Amino acid sequence: MLNRRNFLTAAVGVAAATGLAACAKEDDSPAGSTSGGSKALVLGFSQVGSESGWRSANTDSVKSAAKEAGYTLKFSDAQQKQENQISAIRSYITQGVDVIAFSPVVVTGWDAVLKEAKAKKIPVVLTDRSVETSDESLFVTLVGSDFTDEGRRAAKILEKVLEKAGHKGAVKIAQLEGTTGAAPAIERAKGFKEVMEADHADDWKIVVSQTGDFTRAGGKQVMAAFLQSNPDINVLFAHNDDMGIGAIQAIEAAGKKPGKDILIVTIDGVKDGFVAMSEGKINAIVECNPLLGPQLMEVVQKVKDGETVERWIKTKEGDFMQDQAKAALPTRKY
Repeated sequence: MLNRRNFLTAAVGVAAATGLAACAKEDDSPAGSTSGGSKALVLGFSQVGSESGWRSANTDSVKSAAKEAGYTLKFSDAQQKQENQISAIRSYITQGVDVIAFSPVVVTGWDAVLKEAKAKKIPVVLTDRSVETSDESLFVTLVGSDFTDEGRRAAKILEKVLEKAGHKGAVKIAQLEGTTGAAPAIERAKGFKEVMEADHADDWKIVVSQTGDFTRAGGKQVMAAFLQSNPDINVLFAHNDDMGIGAIQAIEAAGKKPGKDILIVTIDGVKDGFVAMSEGKINAIVECNPLLGPQLMEVVQKVKDGETVERWIKTKEGDFMQDQAKAALPTRKY
């Protein structure tokens, strides 16, 4: 997997061309010419899908930032299928776009298509999620969060939640994982486990853990099954807000009070998550910022111009407790 701690720098030159894109759900958003009458930079972007409020906000940010920058954006929604993303990337290669960016569905299985892009001298920028490759020169940089650290932050804020709730005794945790094989699912679980094993080996235990695929429907369905098999769960750690919101429905249907009978920590920070937190149903949220569009467009221009960029460009994020929710809610942009 991409080593997010020991990156080198890279500079890449590219060739430009345009065309029509076709794969999964795809659209072109021509933005006209750049200043001085020169041809607009053409960016091919493959998105994971629209599985959550976070992802929708991320898509909107990319589209609006591309328009603001005057780039021609060729956008594809992979509908959470890797084969759709690979097909879209190959389409962008055929068209000869200036730069390819994508948020990978899963971590592995990208070498072949990335080698094709490299052979055509089209640089690739990862957004939001990392990949495993045999050759790290197959992509230029990653623009996104430190998911492992988000997992650590979730464990540390759970400590505060437990203290505030006056909880004593065993902590029996249900974990709602993200999409199997996806970087945030792997790394958030890893970071959380690091803190748990280092500081709470005697009193914390993950009693059940399963993917909810980052969706509300998945969170609801899996949490309902959790409560059937492990009715004494007293903490839920959800890898994103949407699964946590779905789980709240299952908890209430089981006659329990989310945020009290079962303490809940989630990751993302979407507006609906803050609404649930302001209602006392989520106890804490670890922010993962989806508004990567402006930062991505700056990087894309530098890459197109052959400038040196860092191998990992991190986003700025915060953590929020329940008593901060009402004050923070009006300022949430996604």
